[in-house]
Amino acid sequence: MKILALSGGIGGAKLALGLYRSSMVDSLTVIANPGDDFQHLGFTICPDLDTVTYTLADVVNEQTGWGRKDETWEYMEAIKREGGEDWFALGDKDLELHAMRKRRLAQGDSLTAVALDFAHSLGITASLLPASNEPVRTVVKTATGDLEFQHYFVRERAEPVVTGFEFKGAEMAQMTREVSNAFDDPDLDLIVICPSNPYISIDPILAIPGYRTKIAGASVPVVAVSPVVGGKAVKGPTAKMMFELGVETSCASVATHYAGLIDGFVIDDADAHIARTIEVPSMACNTIMTSLRSKQQLARDVIEFGVSLESSSLN
Repeated sequence: MKILALSGGIGGAKLALGLYRSSMVDSLTVIANPGDDFQHLGFTICPDLDTVTYTLADVVNEQTGWGRKDETWEYMEAIKREGGEDWFALGDKDLELHAMRKRRLAQGDSLTAVALDFAHSLGITASLLPASNEPVRTVVKTATGDLEFQHYFVRERAEPVVTGFEFKGAEMAQMTREVSNAFDDPDLDLIVICPSNPYISIDPILAIPGYRTKIAGASVPVVAVSPVVGGKAVKGPTAKMMFELGVETSCASVATHYAGLIDGFVIDDADAHIARTIEVPSMACNTIMTSLRSKQQLARDVIEFGVSLESSSLN
């Protein structure tokens, strides 16, 4: 099967790995959230794209879900000694990617070309793509003022009360040729929206012109996986944000958020009792990914659900 996935960071990367390692998948393209990207210490940092890359390359720090395994921190210790900004940590191994990206971008290479080349250098056969080559930056609106996403999430530890979001640059950004070709591939079988925060991981992608049209008009099933289980977020501030925005903290609310885009919705077994409140076909299974086997199993469940949607549409 040929699959196209939209992903944020840790949660999305886990399912992306399950798809990548699945015997059912022949070709995988992952489009990563650009909203977390920012400039720091002279580098262009792409947290979600990098997390997916490290995860598929099997070099991610499994304890944190981000960064490199067996990391060292001499660079950040030097920055701290000099009184520099040390609130966002860059590991010594991680700097390999950031330094290479800085050099390539300065030479005029696109963010897409850099991402594809780096993934290839790590032995990844999937296509890992930024949502756009132009910058799209999430601004978190809070009760005390606007914050760039990393300032909200890392520096302020996601503590300020959220009132909304802005995706700066999205209206001027363009879908890349590589992304457009992936959507238009006649051999594409399934589009998957990974279990990532819908507001800060998926919405920045959807804010770029063309994405909603491509997904809503897709000739293949579009399946989303809920990042909310039993009224709580599996990872990150999703539930906190939903509560502060006045949205019911449930998987059903996530499905409603994707209304008009998805053909099916995957929820956890813990939420099977509310499946009937979801307006699109839904399937309950284990969505908690704690091992490679569970990641692969969820990938299989998602694929088989997508195939069932395709079959029902033909009957």
